[in-house]
Amino acid sequence: MTTRRAFLGAVAGGLLARPRAAEAQQARVYRVGVVLQGGPYVGAVDGLRKGLGELGLEEGKQFILHIREGKGDLKAVEQAAGDLEREKVDLIYAVSSSVTLATKQATKTVPIVFYAGTDPVALGLVESFRKPGGRLTGVYGRLPDLTPKRLELLKEMVPRLRRVVMFYDRNNRVAQRDMKLARDAARQLKVELVEHRVGSVEELRAGLRALRAGETDAFLSGADAMVVGETALVIDTARAKKLPTMFTELDSVVKGGLASYGVSYSTMGGLCARYVQRILLGASPGDLPVEQVDKLYFVVNLKTAKTLGLTIPQSLLQRADEVIQ
Repeated sequence: MTTRRAFLGAVAGGLLARPRAAEAQQARVYRVGVVLQGGPYVGAVDGLRKGLGELGLEEGKQFILHIREGKGDLKAVEQAAGDLEREKVDLIYAVSSSVTLATKQATKTVPIVFYAGTDPVALGLVESFRKPGGRLTGVYGRLPDLTPKRLELLKEMVPRLRRVVMFYDRNNRVAQRDMKLARDAARQLKVELVEHRVGSVEELRAGLRALRAGETDAFLSGADAMVVGETALVIDTARAKKLPTMFTELDSVVKGGLASYGVSYSTMGGLCARYVQRILLGASPGDLPVEQVDKLYFVVNLKTAKTLGLTIPQSLLQRADEVIQ
């Protein structure tokens, strides 16, 4: 991929300049702001830490992370991002598309490295993949684009699937775009999509608790940072109500979800670390091409399937990247 090769070339150039980097690191401690919604997104912060360490930056000596969680509230995200800029952090690492949009809106000059599941060009975060322009760049994980495939896989795992529920933040335009894709996919697969629009974490939690027997046959997670941030509650609710679940990333399956098709947030954090390093050493975000993720993971939890009384077809298991026994 041209974009990826261009970026890796830039990284290689940075590695050749490591002696100068070491001198710069000794001269100061970089302050990196982090804005996220919590839940599985914490994996993207762990990946960032690991990635920066592999690049020779030691936390506490060469950099400090200033972490702010929005807890499902995009207004809180905007406030946190604005505060970080006023505190003069060297850059902000924004995790998820909606958080990145809110961070961009709330700040004026601070560089931003993002992990975005939704097309950053379509969202107006960057001018193009090859030449982002402005002060943002990062990694694109293609989450909404995969929503139809997730629903297709879910139907293969649950032959009796007739209705599937999705919760989404009515204030999140990324989630609204994802829902359109979900509706189109459901129509093609002849599945009824049961939509729950919520405006806060409290409404989401109440809606999950209020799910009635027979209202849905399964739960589908979409590209919504509020919902993803409450993954632990989704898993607990689904377990109690005997609902199969399909998530966007593999960590949720490790914790008890039935399946996922998408990215590893930890891996995304590691990829973003390279951008953080380059920008801290003086590169302009607008000159660093956005990387589109190539590696996607299809993961199935057979222990959860057994609990639900599901027999996953062998043909599907053979396509899985990981099967949790």
